[in-house]
Amino acid sequence: MILRVGAPMWSLPEWTGRFLPSDGTDTLTAYATWCNAVEGNTTFYAVPSATTVAAWAEQAPPDFRFCFKLPRTITHDRRVRHVDDELDEFLTAMAPLADRCGPLLIQLPPTFGPDDLSVLTEFIDSVPRLDWTWAVEVRHHAYFPGGRAERSLNDMLARRGVNRVLLDSRPLFAGPSQTPAEVGAFTRKPRVPVRPVVTAGSPVVRLIGRTDPEATRAGWQQWVPKVAEWLMAGLEPFVFVHTPDNVDSLWLNREFHAEVAAHVAAGFVDSADDGPGAAAVEPLPAPVEPDRQLDLF
Repeated sequence: MILRVGAPMWSLPEWTGRFLPSDGTDTLTAYATWCNAVEGNTTFYAVPSATTVAAWAEQAPPDFRFCFKLPRTITHDRRVRHVDDELDEFLTAMAPLADRCGPLLIQLPPTFGPDDLSVLTEFIDSVPRLDWTWAVEVRHHAYFPGGRAERSLNDMLARRGVNRVLLDSRPLFAGPSQTPAEVGAFTRKPRVPVRPVVTAGSPVVRLIGRTDPEATRAGWQQWVPKVAEWLMAGLEPFVFVHTPDNVDSLWLNREFHAEVAAHVAAGFVDSADDGPGAAAVEPLPAPVEPDRQLDLF
């Protein structure tokens, strides 16, 4: 069983010398010893060059997974309408990493509502499936109350084997802002109901915590048994733990992984059908000390 965890990026100035090399080199290689996946937020803003993608392909180990966001020109500017050329440009650029990509993230704007569902359906029907898997994040509140719009969205995604991104920002909004980073996150992050629905084999959870690590840990407790349940059902979930400043994100992702692994192990011990040889969650890599020589192979 594989649980994918990661941060929204693989490099942060505050990680240098703490998690990543002090000289700023080999950051992706070092990050991949802490987490086994990453959100690719950078692609939301621009399609990377061939040289950049080649460097990522050289640095990332074979069992690492990227979840790149589609460029905003596709999802926000064009609202997934008439974007064949833009999508082809993006997928061509990312092709060297196709074997190391998890679901590509189609993050839609808050104004993309039920009246646009037919457009999303047409877009999903047009995307290639042989080399890529997909996940959709909606933010329009009509998709969350359990009514016709949500059922229609979930049914459409499930029929096509497309994952729904599950955003949980409850920990962030559970208390007043206490740091400048939290003030900024309060204004930027969506506040939508949590819908832990599974529509395909790789559910994606984006958990937005707080600056205080203890508050973030408290906020993920409901997810631990749910993710363990998914793993034992044969799914391969992706969980990305964010905080307003992401300073402790790497440690927090590893702690979440450890809690889920322990929950799975306890479940097998308690099961009459599974003995000591039952499957376990695959462990994360041993993290490399920041200034130790890195070696991928």
